[in-house]
Amino acid sequence: MDRLRETDITYLKGVGPSRAKLLGEELGIRSFYDLLYHFPSHYVDRSRFYSIRSLSQDMPMVQIRGRFISFTVQGEGAKTRLIGLFTDGTGTMEVVWFRRIKAIREQLRTATDYVIFGKPSEFSGHWSMVHPEIDSPQKAETTKGLRGVYPLTEKLRNRGITSRTIFNLVQTLIETRLSHVTDPLPDDLRRRLRLMDKREALIAIHNPHDSQQLVKAKERLKFEELFYLQLNILSYSRRRAMRIGGRRFTTIGTFFNSFYSQCLPFELTGAQKRVIKEIRRDMNSGRQMNRLLQGDVGSGKTLVALLCMLIALDNGYQACLMAPTEILATQHFETLSGLASKIGINIKLLTGSTPKKQRDLIHQQLTDGSLHILIGTHAVIEDNVQFANLGFVVIDEQHRFGVAQRAKLWKKNAIPPHVLVMTATPIPRTLAMTLYGDLDVSVIDELPPGRKPVTTLLRYEDKRLDVYRSIARQVKQGRQVYIVYPLIKENEKSDLKSLEEGYEQICETFRGFRVAYVHGKMKPAEKDAQMNIFASHRADILVATTVIEVGVNVPNATIMVIENAERFGLSQLHQLRGRVGRGEGQSYCILMTKPQIAADTRKRLSIMTSTTDGFLVAEADLKLRGPGDLEGTLQSGLALDLHIANLATDGQLIQLARDEAEKILDADPALTSSPNLSLAREMHAIFDKAIDWSMIS
Repeated sequence: MDRLRETDITYLKGVGPSRAKLLGEELGIRSFYDLLYHFPSHYVDRSRFYSIRSLSQDMPMVQIRGRFISFTVQGEGAKTRLIGLFTDGTGTMEVVWFRRIKAIREQLRTATDYVIFGKPSEFSGHWSMVHPEIDSPQKAETTKGLRGVYPLTEKLRNRGITSRTIFNLVQTLIETRLSHVTDPLPDDLRRRLRLMDKREALIAIHNPHDSQQLVKAKERLKFEELFYLQLNILSYSRRRAMRIGGRRFTTIGTFFNSFYSQCLPFELTGAQKRVIKEIRRDMNSGRQMNRLLQGDVGSGKTLVALLCMLIALDNGYQACLMAPTEILATQHFETLSGLASKIGINIKLLTGSTPKKQRDLIHQQLTDGSLHILIGTHAVIEDNVQFANLGFVVIDEQHRFGVAQRAKLWKKNAIPPHVLVMTATPIPRTLAMTLYGDLDVSVIDELPPGRKPVTTLLRYEDKRLDVYRSIARQVKQGRQVYIVYPLIKENEKSDLKSLEEGYEQICETFRGFRVAYVHGKMKPAEKDAQMNIFASHRADILVATTVIEVGVNVPNATIMVIENAERFGLSQLHQLRGRVGRGEGQSYCILMTKPQIAADTRKRLSIMTSTTDGFLVAEADLKLRGPGDLEGTLQSGLALDLHIANLATDGQLIQLARDEAEKILDADPALTSSPNLSLAREMHAIFDKAIDWSMIS
């Protein structure tokens, strides 16, 4: 495959410099390898011919055999079009071209047999087909069966590059260069899993004989893509474990035991106890812990993190918690200080707005070791923040930090500290194995006792007055309310509700109540001031954008109203819902939407009303939307750019690929044995541009 990767697409027959530049800019096809791995997005059946008389509006791409009766050019300038009247003996249809009119007119003849292939459309009882593929009957015979349709751009179409053009270029490449392709997967693995040979799979994915062959080709290429991804992640993780040792935390001492007996606010759930055991095992393993802690909103992740930090303190080390925003860092500081105040732990907060005098004291206490736990924002990774002996790091909502930013904390001690990264965004298992494949994963899947599930309701505009009455009742009972809008300002091009418009309406509707507002374009100090007004119950209603999605803890808030809920993704709706239900009272999340919404949108919102389980919501979101840009960079620095595999639907293949990669690495960690050398070469060729984050520390 190296030759294919290294050969510029310019040198393929039928390309040349101009077309190569276009393919590179529009599709990222710059080499023979790129073209070979530019797979069809879907397939159409070319085995059947249709008659014009049998056409219907719901038909996809069809092919018809017949002749052109006449050609006429109509319109002027940009509206010029070529119209060919085509008949198959059962009826007539217009074939229309808006581009390359002169060249097409010179190629086609009347009274000559052709096969046209495209999407039929009907208007006023007349059939037409725009820019179809056209072949001679003899050529059409050679393309019978399934035919791939390739992803294109409008610019390519305007320049005369069609799906058929890509297909022809791929066939040229296959005929002239595919003899260079050897199969890097070991023979025994291919036989055991009954995988198609690589060369055969690459031919079949572009030009399958039938659906059965296509399924086998897809399975082989998907497995290979996922296999190399997992092999690389696991290789990285094992190299890292070998290179980076960790302090052993063997003692459970005064800090932990005193807190557990005197300060624990409630009995730990079984899930919390299980996770603490997993973390303790890591901290006593002699290697640096690198663990992801997943837990739904309100599941008690912060308490678990504090207990583990206390273990670090008992072993003579300092701890640090880094959060993405000042609001969230302050919230953690207040929570942890309140919990641990009885047992004499020195906890400080460091953010961008910390006064110099307080900052100087923090620096001094960090270096002399008298400061036990530092909580802060990005400020904690500044070079001048030095610890006497940092042993345990917690990173909250870690997806909001870059990999390199997180790695800066590793350098705060000669022996890197143990690292616990936390997220309240539930991550489906298939994504976790890929995005965080080099991390050990712990899950808190129980809520603490006393927490009541949030009741989620879908309400249309005609029920708005009922919703407002519910809000008024809750506020009169001393409760608080969030109202979230998708926009800050009104937009003429959009019918979405805006915060500015909504704020005025809410103030008018709820005249006797206090209303605050917050959005992402406010200055940090102004934003914090408004949030504090609400948090301290000097406001009854907070009108906001999704800036409140993470890091707002107001246990007294019992209603969350989300306007234009149809415009939010499931995971975002779930995060917003997590702002209520944090106290002991019954809480409600009301999804407001217009009655006329698409069926898939209605299905998405019904998922929200049927479950409060964040992992079920995340799985459904992944299936509906795909992985999207959950995180732009893998933990090991790899771009998540898959050609054919789908993390939403290929969960079984991901697990199979991971299992097989682990077997190979267990037997041959360095991939130096004869059967595995080709695997190592291919893996390095695929991921040669990735940064080896294992070398950061």
